[in-house]
Amino acid sequence: MNKDSNVYDNDEFFKSYSLMERSVYGLESAGEWPQFKQLIPDLKEKNVLDLGCGYGWHCRYAAENGAAEITGIDQSRKMIEEAVRRTNDDRITYRVCELLEYEYPKSSFDLVISNLVLHYIEDLDDIYHKIYETLKDEGIFLFNIEHPVFTSCDKQEWCDCGRWPVSGYFHPGKRKTIFLNHEVEKYHHTLTQIIDGLLKQGFIIEAVQEVAPPEQWRDKMPEEMERPMMLLVRAKK
Repeated sequence: MNKDSNVYDNDEFFKSYSLMERSVYGLESAGEWPQFKQLIPDLKEKNVLDLGCGYGWHCRYAAENGAAEITGIDQSRKMIEEAVRRTNDDRITYRVCELLEYEYPKSSFDLVISNLVLHYIEDLDDIYHKIYETLKDEGIFLFNIEHPVFTSCDKQEWCDCGRWPVSGYFHPGKRKTIFLNHEVEKYHHTLTQIIDGLLKQGFIIEAVQEVAPPEQWRDKMPEEMERPMMLLVRAKK
């Protein structure tokens, strides 16, 4: 993610982000959480790295479930400031740091998690390699990325005909879209890039899931049943 394009440190954008349900109410209000939670391994006495930790929700969840040490990094200074404000646990360390600039100490973590961040990264192979190196043997990499069907088109919104546009699918690369009334730069990766990149690095794929809204939310989120917005992957070293 380009430092110059870090919209999350824009005051107006951050204020809008802070009003989102997931920002106010945490993990239980995130549509992906019921599926994401089921893929998290036993955390007791584990070392955890959270890439793009945001407000620190997953870091605090890890601490609450027995993790020994948790490191949360995020490029956004505002996100880290908010995470620190909400956290009171010596096991958690937060750092303002770009994902590709973190040192990734070798064989140090039992679990690396990343929620809705990797679509801001241009070179997945590079980040996959760093994560593979920093995991202990049989360590788990669990991530949630925007689904390729969602990211393929710049205009990430419904067509007037009620269909979701998919175009330029086999042309991966930068996409500029509007999120919370601001232009945001993301990167489209095909499903092949997302999965094959892990396999080439040596990961064993343990789960691939497309996120659907929890059943109790489907009446108020009918559009989210018409196309996948997110993709969950669990891989083991």
